[in-house]
Amino acid sequence: MEWQIKSFTELGKEELYEILKLRVDVFVVEQECPYPELDGKDDIAYHLIGRNNDEIIAYSRLFLPGDYFKEAAIGRVIVKEEYREKKIGTEMLEVSVDFLIDEKGARDIKLSAQNHLREFYGKHGFEPVSEVYLEDGIPHIDILRKYS
Repeated sequence: MEWQIKSFTELGKEELYEILKLRVDVFVVEQECPYPELDGKDDIAYHLIGRNNDEIIAYSRLFLPGDYFKEAAIGRVIVKEEYREKKIGTEMLEVSVDFLIDEKGARDIKLSAQNHLREFYGKHGFEPVSEVYLEDGIPHIDILRKYS
């Protein structure tokens, strides 16, 4: 696995297309969620890209404090279906947290996670800070990892 973190302006056209296709494949098609995937926040996010041989197989967006939530944030977390259950999500989460804490000085990190993944995130120090709610028809919960 090779990990890269890029700002929006550092993404190439083909790279951006591959990322957006992966997001639509997972969040719209696989999850049967007919809601707009593009939310106007890609230009203020950092983009964590995980590659296996030149193929993008994992991705997340990283936000500095105040750009999405009051806290730093991780979102649009994806591992391509055929690569799940291989600990790539764990590695991606560690890279995301290290970048936000060590390189950007964030103290707390928030996610709006799909509720069925709360145990996964709980193993990595994230605790629920909201009740379960529906976002685009899918149960979500806000979770937070505190560093302050």
